[in-house]
Amino acid sequence: MRTWQVERRQRTQHLIELGGLVVKAGIVDLTGDDRAMIYGAALWMADKLRSDQGEQARALWAAKGRQAFGNE
Repeated sequence: MRTWQVERRQRTQHLIELGGLVVKAGIVDLTGDDRAMIYGAALWMADKLRSDQGEQARALWAAKGRQAFGNE
């Protein structure tokens, strides 16, 4: 298998896993699969992470995610 094929498969797997997190969090159902709303929320999150509150948000969200994974 060529290098570009391996890299493409790895990228595809990564994107599938990220999409799975969106579904697992219930975001798809809560937004009615509204892609603009989901994208807007992701942009809001990115802005928050870039702000002066970024470290606090990062710590809070990481802890919440670890707890949710632990409860599975």
